[in-house]
Amino acid sequence: MNTDSASSPSRKEKREARAAKAAAELEARRKKQARKSILTVAAVVAAIAVIIGGLVWFSLNRSEDDKVTAVDAGSSEHGLVIGPDDAPHKVVIYEDFLCPYCGEFEKATREDLAELAADGKVQVDYRPFVLLDQIGPYSELATSAFAVVQSESGDEVAKKFHDLLFENQPSESGPFPEADDLVDLAVEAGAEKSAVEDPIKDLAGKDWADAATKAAVADGVQGTPTVLLDGEQFQEGNSVQEYADNLIEKIS
Repeated sequence: MNTDSASSPSRKEKREARAAKAAAELEARRKKQARKSILTVAAVVAAIAVIIGGLVWFSLNRSEDDKVTAVDAGSSEHGLVIGPDDAPHKVVIYEDFLCPYCGEFEKATREDLAELAADGKVQVDYRPFVLLDQIGPYSELATSAFAVVQSESGDEVAKKFHDLLFENQPSESGPFPEADDLVDLAVEAGAEKSAVEDPIKDLAGKDWADAATKAAVADGVQGTPTVLLDGEQFQEGNSVQEYADNLIEKIS
C-alpha cells in the first residue's frame, strides 16, 4: 500500500483549491477595480464641484434678492484697512484664504488697490472669515493666524502676511499647510517668531475668526469674494478677471 497517496490531496481537493485561489484572485481584481472606480468618480466630483463653485459664486454675487449690507470700510472690528479715511471711494472685500476665486481676485487687484490707496483714492477694508470649513481646518487655521499676526505685529505686517497667504494658497483638495508653515510665513512678513509661534499653533485667534464669520453671515455674505463699493454690493463682471478690472476702473 502506498501511504504517500493517502496523505497527498486528491484530484477533487486540488480542483477545489484551484477554484478557491481563482475566486480569491477574481475578488482581489474586483476590489482593485472598485477602488479605481471610486477614485475616478471622486476626481470627477471634485472637478464638477469646482465648476459648480464658480457658477454659485457668480450667482450669489449677482443675486438681487439677498442684499449684502455692512458697516462702512474702516468701521469693522474684523478687518484690515489700507488707505485714508477721507478717500473718495470705499471698498470692502469679504474673503476666505482657501477660496480659489479670492486668490484670483487678490492677484488681479492687489497692486492696483495698494497704489490707489497710497494715492488717497480708495480705502480698502479686507475682511477675512471662515467660509470653507466644510473642506477642512485650513480656513480656520489661516484666519486665526491672520488675527494673531495683526494683534501681535500690527497692520503693516498683517497686510504682508495676508498677501503671503494668498501667494501660497493651497488647492481646495490639499495638501494643506500646517501651523508651522504659517508661522514661517508670518516671520517672512516681518513678525517676531517668539510673539506669534505659540498663538498660531494654539489657534489663539479662533475667537476673532468665529466673530468675523458671524459678522459676515449677519451682513448677508454667502460667497467669496464679496465686494462692496461705496456701500453697494459690486456685481459687474462675468469672470473674476473682468470683475476685478471693472472694480479698478470704477475707482481709478
